[in-house]
Amino acid sequence: MMNESLKQHLIECLKHNVRHDGRKLDEFRPITVEYNISRSAEGSARVKVGNTEVLAGIKLTVEKPYPDTPDHGSLMVGVELLPLSSPAFESGPPSIDAIEIARVVDRGIREAKAIDTKKLCITYGEKIWTVCIDICTINDDGNLLDAAGLASLAALQDACFPYYDGTQLDYKKKTDVKLPVLKLPLQVTVYKIGDKLLVDPLSEEEFVYDARLTVTTTPDGTICALQKGGEKQLSLQEIEQMITMGTEKGHELRKYLKDAGN
Repeated sequence: MMNESLKQHLIECLKHNVRHDGRKLDEFRPITVEYNISRSAEGSARVKVGNTEVLAGIKLTVEKPYPDTPDHGSLMVGVELLPLSSPAFESGPPSIDAIEIARVVDRGIREAKAIDTKKLCITYGEKIWTVCIDICTINDDGNLLDAAGLASLAALQDACFPYYDGTQLDYKKKTDVKLPVLKLPLQVTVYKIGDKLLVDPLSEEEFVYDARLTVTTTPDGTICALQKGGEKQLSLQEIEQMITMGTEKGHELRKYLKDAGN
């Protein structure tokens, strides 16, 4: 648990618009995005936001479709918070935090209809492609939510289908057929600490936040998903301010992705 004096120090600094590392309230740390970092995945990416580091990989499998969507492929997102990335994480089943990150990423992609799932149908009612996004943390220094979202989009952009002859999958052979990604729904989480709103918190700042709102938008600024977190309530005015900030920062972060216009 954070030392109480340090917690009060952070809160007092924010009252004067001063952050622990000297950034502005609406300023992200340096961001890097690397593509194709795994030979075994169909698509992969590494994202660093300051000292926070996240990996995302895409696995494409052939499955039977759900009865209510016989001509659509499916999407699955999983998150593993590795103990090596933070002393707060433990081995074992997915934690509540891991489940929430996976659901936020999944919802943004799904609600934006980012993937043309009809093109994932192989045989009507019998075979479809399932897109599995696996996210794992290498280092947690705050804001895993946004780092995971950015890494997932980059991995989707990088993904190509493995060779499939209709009967057998050969993961050692990659085709040059890209995954049918239609748009890039980018998520930005805005945090409220006291009466201040900020983005990209350090781990120390995450310990003291009152509420947060993850805003996922498409390139044209359309909101496709919202996720509220934290124990405190948000006023309508605060929600509007957070949506505006999240949308603006989403446009800014999009430049780190290839083909950012999608």
